[in-house]
Amino acid sequence: LKGRDLWVLVLGRFPTHHKIGIPEFKYVANMHGDETVGREILLHLIDFLVTSYRRDPVITRLLNNTRIHIMPTMNPDGFEATEVPDCYYSRGRYNKNGEDLNRNFPDAFENNSANIQPETQAVMNWIRNETFVLSANLHGGALVASYTFDNGNSVTGSLKGYSRSPDDDVFIHLAKTYSFNHASMHKGIGCDNRQTFPEGITNGYSWYQLEGGMQDYNYVWGQCFEITLELSCCKYPPANQLEKFWRDNKVALVEYIKQVHLGVKGQVTDKNGNPIPNAIVEAKGRPHVCPYQTNDQGEYFLLLLPGTYVINATVPGFKSMLATVEIPDNTGNFSALKHDFSFSEVSVRSRAASCPKIPLYQELERASAAVKPTLHILALMTVMLVIFK
Repeated sequence: LKGRDLWVLVLGRFPTHHKIGIPEFKYVANMHGDETVGREILLHLIDFLVTSYRRDPVITRLLNNTRIHIMPTMNPDGFEATEVPDCYYSRGRYNKNGEDLNRNFPDAFENNSANIQPETQAVMNWIRNETFVLSANLHGGALVASYTFDNGNSVTGSLKGYSRSPDDDVFIHLAKTYSFNHASMHKGIGCDNRQTFPEGITNGYSWYQLEGGMQDYNYVWGQCFEITLELSCCKYPPANQLEKFWRDNKVALVEYIKQVHLGVKGQVTDKNGNPIPNAIVEAKGRPHVCPYQTNDQGEYFLLLLPGTYVINATVPGFKSMLATVEIPDNTGNFSALKHDFSFSEVSVRSRAASCPKIPLYQELERASAAVKPTLHILALMTVMLVIFK
């Protein structure tokens, strides 16, 4: 990064800091410097949200109940390097060091040997320091909403050409929310005859395998559901088309943010009412290889479609608490269902369950071939046996 900062604008009723119960949302654009439409429409989105606050009741409620982070450009050097705009390819795709930032993150399926770039590290730190629940990254070169996983192996079903996460139903809903609120994405017409996307969505792996992508990193290590939005067939279109791109995406951008209020949220506290950080809170049947844990305020957020779920809260070293919850569609109310857990016998701060930086989804054969399997691998094998069943 050529001495530049990556700028983020935060919007909400309390923009400067996290408030208990208010979920964090983010949009990131222009990680490929020559893919410019996202960068421009996020600037329009900022303007629209700010000028609509206290004028439009829906936008007002959205901003009062959501903290929205917007990074219009993750790769300013690449954008600047794109001297001759081109619909298909330019070296501005890469950062100053010639690296593709969307192949640069730790990968859950194989060791990514790429040197982590300053832009990537900055985004990883940002994800670590906020409690992001939902996100999208904006690209160009196609017209489709693509969702996790981008990489895979036999455990996630990649042998059948589809790499399925434990929250596949939620991801399909998120992708469709965007595509059906977009002017034309849902029609599924690709940018050429070879590519069509039914309903304007695709599993990332089904489209093409990608190692070190940002959306899988968000889901596995950041506890944040992210999809990748491809918004234009032409990566760097003429300026006179930008207004139409904004009109085509405006409703979808807002409707997608509302999905941060899907599911269930709450706090985990001890017998004195103090928050318990690092408690594991997950829906039964949806194990994450990096367990989803409460933040410093003891908060958890789980994106789930309407239905009945058993939520399992675990403080390491103590008994789990189970709660059956009936989740309505609360996105219109701008608040997920609230369910708190109180551990009456606990008065300690729990340590974080470790999440290794090495690949997590190991194929069973490879794990069993290891001469001295670590506890990590044994735990993962247990998780994968559960997934197999």
